[in-house]
Amino acid sequence: MSKKITILGSGFSALSAACYLARDGYDVSIYEKNDSPGGRARQLHHEGFVFDIGPTWYWMPDVFERFFADFGKQPSDYYKLEKLDPGYQVYFDKNDSVTISADLTKIYALFESEEKGSAEYLKKFLKTAQSNYNVAVKDLVYRPGVSPLELITPKTATKLNQLFFSIRKQVAKKFNNPRLIKLLEFPVLFLGAKPIDTPAMYNFMNWADFGLGTWHPKGGMFEVVRAMKDLSIELGVKINYNSPVEKINVNDQGIVKSILVNGKEISTDIVLSGADYNHTEKLLPSKYKQYSDKYWEKKKFAPSSLLFYVGFNKKVENVCHHTLFFDSEFDKHAESIYDTPEWPSDPLFYASFPSQTDDTFAPQGKEAATFLIPIAIDLEDTEELRDKYFDIILSRLEKLTGQSVKDDVLFVKSYCVKDFVKDYNSYGGNAYGLANTLKQTAFLRPKIRSKKVNNLFFTGQLTVPGPGVPPSLISGKIASESIKKHFEI
Repeated sequence: MSKKITILGSGFSALSAACYLARDGYDVSIYEKNDSPGGRARQLHHEGFVFDIGPTWYWMPDVFERFFADFGKQPSDYYKLEKLDPGYQVYFDKNDSVTISADLTKIYALFESEEKGSAEYLKKFLKTAQSNYNVAVKDLVYRPGVSPLELITPKTATKLNQLFFSIRKQVAKKFNNPRLIKLLEFPVLFLGAKPIDTPAMYNFMNWADFGLGTWHPKGGMFEVVRAMKDLSIELGVKINYNSPVEKINVNDQGIVKSILVNGKEISTDIVLSGADYNHTEKLLPSKYKQYSDKYWEKKKFAPSSLLFYVGFNKKVENVCHHTLFFDSEFDKHAESIYDTPEWPSDPLFYASFPSQTDDTFAPQGKEAATFLIPIAIDLEDTEELRDKYFDIILSRLEKLTGQSVKDDVLFVKSYCVKDFVKDYNSYGGNAYGLANTLKQTAFLRPKIRSKKVNNLFFTGQLTVPGPGVPPSLISGKIASESIKKHFEI
């Protein structure tokens, strides 16, 4: 009889693990507290508009291809993928922006036009970034994070020094133009840490950006969720919605025997949590918690976010599908997130206008927009603050793009710290998990397997390998392999 595995949550990492485990013969059931799959990657529908609530960027297409290939599938079996050109646009000042082409030769030309000699520097920088990508993303990130020896291979031996100086230092050695520096430091934001705190080895994100490009699944990132959900069901996974896990019952031998869902006890052989790590441990008897409150308080978290989902009564001009507003001082905003947590006085922000390229997101002639301001976790979150920042970013949008849009807002829905806590039991209302700093890399992250409960495992952005959608797919695979290693059918 196959072992029964209970999975908490249905985000990317949970769905990934569910697929692998079901493929290998386990009896897999998912319990999701919300009424749809996807975790942070759920979707919002309102008045004919569609919004991806969470992730909007599709980077590292090879990771998605590798996931589906493990099941004899490919992404095109489930969704249509388009490479965006331009990949994104960056505003530095009023009517002053650059677009990042899908053509690498045009990116070299852009750099050269901004700073003489920088094209050659960029070619060398990207050669290192591609090499790091091939080592890190195609190999190291698939390792379970149980030992520092995982990081030492013939390929990494020559790269280990890159763990001990930062992306910022690496970029500053060759580039002087502040605009180019911002472009090269931008991908680090996906890792949830400041460039000065992120090891240079992580410049593989620049290869993901310039080398592999920015993609869009028609219908949005939720189509990837839908694909993984459909695949899991094809493999025999059972998904239960509106089913929050209220308690994890552990016997005197330190073994999970059952979970409590909506007041009903459900027996299980193994539990895998794709829910918030800290919250999951609160469901255990206190003596079985691995990590204390002080442990989590000392950790450096990736940001939370203030998000706005906006329906406009017209098309917004002078923007791309992905548009970044970097007209403010990056370091000052970063300090308000990581050093002295407070609401930023002059925030950078990101906007997604998916209806610029995908007409499924908005009624004809209208525009769907998602705005995101990265903020510190655990900040005061009030409607007054949300309203204040919405006015700030719309005013900036109008100024920088040279148009009026405020009078064309049909509706706005906001999402912030309190919502992350309510919907995902997110520690401090974080949106992206733990930052990828040197002291929180690989084996230094919270463990996939509980040290105190024999048959309890974790997956997702608070464990290995880290934050982001591709790492979440990988985390699910790592967790499934750890379970198979310790609990053969």
